[in-house]
Order: sequence, then C-alpha cells, then structure tokens
Amino acid sequence: MSARRRSPAGFTLIEMLMVITIIGILLSLAIPSYRQSILRARETALRENLFVLRSTIEQFTLDKQRPPGSLEELVSEGYLRAIPKDITGRTDTWGVEYSDLVISPEQTESGISEVRSGSTALSSEGTPYNHW
Repeated sequence: MSARRRSPAGFTLIEMLMVITIIGILLSLAIPSYRQSILRARETALRENLFVLRSTIEQFTLDKQRPPGSLEELVSEGYLRAIPKDITGRTDTWGVEYSDLVISPEQTESGISEVRSGSTALSSEGTPYNHW
C-alpha cells in the first residue's frame, strides 16, 4: 500500500492571482460610478447653498428695507449661522453682485443683489458653476 501525503491547506499562487484580478476588474467598474455620485452630491449641495443664500438675502432685504452689504452681515445679523461653503470647499470664494436697486424711499445704500459660485469649472451639465 502506498501512503498518501496530504498537502498543507492553502491557496496556490494562481488562485490568489485570479482573486486579485477579479477584485481589480470590479474596482475598475465601481470607481468611476463612485466619483460621479460624489460630483452629483457636491453639485446638489451647491444648488442648496445658492438657494439658501439667495432666499436669505431676499429676506434680509425685505426685513431691513435695504440689501446686505456683505455675506458676513447676514451672519452678524443672525440670518445665517455661518456662510455656507462654495463648491470649492471654501466660504470666501462666493461671487457677489451689487445693485443700486431702491426698495424704499429711505434706502440710501446699495448692497448684494445676487450671489454665485466663485468656481469657473464646468458642471456635469456642461455649464460653468458661476452661471448657476
């Protein structure tokens, strides 16, 4: 009778290479989708931040009968807790447009009439963020 030798339990090099290859293929399919979902989330946050800033400027203007002189004034007057972040990830890159539009006869100051992103990068729609 011949004695059978048992080989130690484990994986061969070929089996390990196959598993690594399969994982690599799956990652190559998942990473672009993940990056696209991150971009869409950042764009959604930008749209929400623009909506909040614009409606807060409008509310400030109606309450005070003058537009705010700066975004910091919205925070100091209690209309916002903090200036929201732009798509750039910073709070100091917002582009503001000033207007001389008179709301009441007592108004003597001009102020912010519009706020836009400070980023000139293209969105997933193909338009620059600072045109939103």
